[in-house]
Amino acid sequence: MMRQWIAGLLALAAVQALAAPTPWQKIDRPVPGDPQAIGAFANGCIIGAQPLQLEAANYQVLRPDQRRYFGHPDLLLFIARLSNQVRHLQLGNQLLVGDMAMPAGGRFNSGHASHQSGLDADIWLQLPQRRWTAAQLLNPQPLDLVATNGRDINPGLWQPQTAMLIKLAAEDPDVTRIFVNPAIKKQLCRVAGTDRGWLTKVRPWFGHRAHMHVRLRCPAGSLECQEQAPPPAGDGCGAELDSWFLPPKPGAGPAPVKRPPPLPPSCQALLDRHLVAE
Repeated sequence: MMRQWIAGLLALAAVQALAAPTPWQKIDRPVPGDPQAIGAFANGCIIGAQPLQLEAANYQVLRPDQRRYFGHPDLLLFIARLSNQVRHLQLGNQLLVGDMAMPAGGRFNSGHASHQSGLDADIWLQLPQRRWTAAQLLNPQPLDLVATNGRDINPGLWQPQTAMLIKLAAEDPDVTRIFVNPAIKKQLCRVAGTDRGWLTKVRPWFGHRAHMHVRLRCPAGSLECQEQAPPPAGDGCGAELDSWFLPPKPGAGPAPVKRPPPLPPSCQALLDRHLVAE
């Protein structure tokens, strides 16, 4: 598939280009101040981020040693709402929360282009009945829900609770987008029935075979937050989704790797102050 092939090359180039730590990784605590998501989801930072409590009754945080469990208070409230719904509806014993943002947001050296303004979170698409041990949380084993051909889900691993979890997240009023693998979107289109409005927010994207990437709208009061354009109208289950499974065109090469854009002025000033203080 052309899109996945190009994405793989881009991901490899990005990893090679960003192998060294970014300055944002040197900031080990949130920047004090009223919570402010600044800039774009893939080019921003956050003031007044809050850490997600690592242990709660309805969720657990994966890879806590990486310290990627910070976010805007609205993101923490969303996780609390979703995990409470999961428990109330008996979909599973707990939610598994993956990467959110670093203490001040900003660019990761690998793994994500977004997650920079404290409004993105990875939620794993498995709902364990038993709490994971500390060792499991430090080295979690993802459940790959996509078949090896990349065109469909693995029927032996897919559960109805998976679709219900994604639907719950999409119906949250603060959520603007959810990214899942195209094969997972394809399965959701099959099982959605007549209640399809929530599918608009669920967007196909490379990877995302074991988790959904949830993105919130810009919070009220975050005046420098850059909102993403709304997704196209409709459920996204027709020709738009089919295009993700087209074979590569003959002679198609990888797209050029783009350099990160300049930071928003407020984020650059925040970073400059931190570097001077070191």
